[in-house]
Amino acid sequence: MQPQHTAHNRFLVAPYPHNAYHAGMPKQSFSHVTTWVFDLDNTLYPPECRLFDQIEVKMTEYVMNTLGVDRPKADQLRHDYWARYGTTLTGLMREHDVDPAPYLIDVHDISLDHLEADGLLAHHIKELPGRRIVYTNGTAPYAERVLAARGLDGLFDAIYGVEHANFLPKPERAAFETIFEKDGVDTKTAAMFEDDARNLQAPHDMGMRTVHVAPEALDHDHIHFHTDDLPTFLSKLS
Repeated sequence: MQPQHTAHNRFLVAPYPHNAYHAGMPKQSFSHVTTWVFDLDNTLYPPECRLFDQIEVKMTEYVMNTLGVDRPKADQLRHDYWARYGTTLTGLMREHDVDPAPYLIDVHDISLDHLEADGLLAHHIKELPGRRIVYTNGTAPYAERVLAARGLDGLFDAIYGVEHANFLPKPERAAFETIFEKDGVDTKTAAMFEDDARNLQAPHDMGMRTVHVAPEALDHDHIHFHTDDLPTFLSKLS
């Protein structure tokens, strides 16, 4: 499958002794970046939108129907597989030989009616110099729907889903390597924006600049920057 082309400033540098970046002055730390890689869920829309609440309900129902277990057991398996494998799907594939295609279609068939366009975010993404891509553990068609609802369609040079990584999920390094090889990403001149801190470890190890997009900062060596306000953070880079 080919990729589908298509008021208050709060951010900080991870406070590690080895970190030479200057708090409040991120621009120079990204001056070498020519490829900008964005996660989708809870990164290009606020976690308050709670799309994953819908997806989690559908994942639990899929586990119940596929494995013939009750809801508490399905929830327990869903959480366990996410923690151990990075995604529920990976656990279902490895433990139960579940076909990923029907699962992905089913769990991403959710309502996006409450998503709103974000003109400010669109503006600052458009201003980023170089190549811009989306890489999600969801599917590319789902990502296209979300981007359109957010007014971000047409801003990215490529959209990659888990199907383009041979159904390997982030945070597995092999998943990143597959996507970056497909796209021709030079990780030494790339940046990764992610809400799940686990998914920044491999990009960091590959030489990328890493930005944790989340309400709360985490104290991890593989996170260069944290922001809970992506549009404002991006405005400091152009």
